[in-house]
Amino acid sequence: MAVSEKKEIILRVGLDENAIPESITWDAPGASKGEDTADGLLLSLFSSEEKTTVGIDLWTKDLLVGDMNIFFYQTLKKMADVLERATQDKEAAKMVREFSRTFGKHVKLLQDG
Repeated sequence: MAVSEKKEIILRVGLDENAIPESITWDAPGASKGEDTADGLLLSLFSSEEKTTVGIDLWTKDLLVGDMNIFFYQTLKKMADVLERATQDKEAAKMVREFSRTFGKHVKLLQDG
């Protein structure tokens, strides 16, 4: 299948003198705000040919632990939604959602009950 169009997603990472991320910005064609900032990112790239996943995980040095917990909690919930949409496997998505709730309780984002 021939590619009819290409788009770019641009990630920029500002590093301090010790190569630790101080800033993360991103931009994509059609993004309503133009370049935007982020405090963390998780990027996973999967090769179906090699059956492997590589990832880039970065966060700024000022990201608070509590915010990292929120980031992971929301990412887990998003992964469940994507899994269900991509595979139609409601049971697998439910498992990921249940884990996200367990995680949310563990890091005190959610209350037991």
